[in-house]
Amino acid sequence: MGKRAEALELAVLGLLHDAPMHGYELRKRVNALLGWGRAFSYGTLYPCLKELVRRSHLAEDPSPETDAAHLGSRRGKIVYKLTPEGKEHFAELLSEAGPSSWDDEQFGVHFAFFGRADVATRMRILEGRRSRLQERLELFRSALQRTRERLDAYTLELQRHGLESVEREVRWLDELINAERGAVERTSEEDVRSARRPAEARWGSGSRPESPAH
Repeated sequence: MGKRAEALELAVLGLLHDAPMHGYELRKRVNALLGWGRAFSYGTLYPCLKELVRRSHLAEDPSPETDAAHLGSRRGKIVYKLTPEGKEHFAELLSEAGPSSWDDEQFGVHFAFFGRADVATRMRILEGRRSRLQERLELFRSALQRTRERLDAYTLELQRHGLESVEREVRWLDELINAERGAVERTSEEDVRSARRPAEARWGSGSRPESPAH
């Protein structure tokens, strides 16, 4: 399965995790999530849906309009919903934090469902994406340094634009990583305070831990 197909599968499972949808609505939501100027056609979406149904990750339910379609009044629609197997598969895909999850094709869709991922997974993906972009920055800078004298003004401007775009994303990732670390630290501090409260309450009522006997 190609990277774009993997991203589409994760997007479909994640969107249907919220609520069942028919194909038309699902296509709109997928394009809003993954489109980035390149719309997904029904010819791309429906084979993905059929494959997920075949693997029992999705189930097809006829909508009320389907009954009407049998009477010839209008076209019927199939509503797709996530099965328990599909929820389990979605959780497995979401927990994957290897190199493919921080590629251009997949990082965005993983990030869109970060709210359902654990902190460790989020951190691995964010740090992996930042590392990937830092490598790209070095390549950009090296290429620009080598070819600056041979480029016309427009090509040089395009190179600078690419460099600035990657630099902005790296700064954005730094902010996200710092925010995640800060949240982890605050949670750890709160856990420590919560553990101390029962003991402090007992000590405050006059009970103190006894000194060891000599």
